[in-house]
Amino acid sequence: MSADLAGRRALVLGGSTGLGFASATALAAAGAQVLVTSRDLSRAREAAARLPGGGHLGLVVDLAAPEDAPNGVNAFVVDLADHTQVDVLVLNAGGPPPARAIDIDAGDAVAALQPLLLAQISVVRAVLPAMITAGWGRIVAIGSSGIQQPIPTLALSNLARSALAAYLKSLAADVADRGVTVNLVLPGRISTSRVAGLDAARAESTGTTVDQVQAASRATIPAGRYGDPAEFAAAVKFLCSPDASYITGVQLRADGGLVSSF
Repeated sequence: MSADLAGRRALVLGGSTGLGFASATALAAAGAQVLVTSRDLSRAREAAARLPGGGHLGLVVDLAAPEDAPNGVNAFVVDLADHTQVDVLVLNAGGPPPARAIDIDAGDAVAALQPLLLAQISVVRAVLPAMITAGWGRIVAIGSSGIQQPIPTLALSNLARSALAAYLKSLAADVADRGVTVNLVLPGRISTSRVAGLDAARAESTGTTVDQVQAASRATIPAGRYGDPAEFAAAVKFLCSPDASYITGVQLRADGGLVSSF
């Protein structure tokens, strides 16, 4: 087991499934004690129990819930205060439903911004002061390739995740001299349940099969395949490690070459 993060505590939002769980697994394997969150406490605890090393915790928070909800962000921040300092924060939230820009309204945008931007800012503010005091911290957000190359059918995700990216880029400059780094990792087509759901929705809307949708997607990826969650998580782990101490304010793509710009 690598000891890169031995003695560090990592908080992974949305860490019970998909890229969040893969990231939590990589951080635990690197020696961190991991706090996994989910909207469902039993799922959070079950995920924590499956992480390597032992001693990990499951916590409940619904990033989409109103601030005054019992399992909303305010309640979570109070619960978080009962634990020791968070050294590593992985920001992650499930994406909104597919939609084209022409079809969304302001209410749709507000609903998308709550979990993907506003709630995450609240969590950052809760853990950042202790990082600054300690002179060491890592904040890594799980974003989307749609930040750099908007995905036509995911307008709400493009909008909200791009807003988070702008906030984090500004934050990176504010805390760069405090020993705290702030970065994003942008997935392309990774084999997760979220991507499987999007492929199924695409198949239904176009009258094709899931196999046909996936074949068409693979044809747009220079690597010729969907990525494995562990490959994505390796990038997250690196940016959270001591070796990445001089890397901040960057967007690292893990997309098999999907985005056409360099």
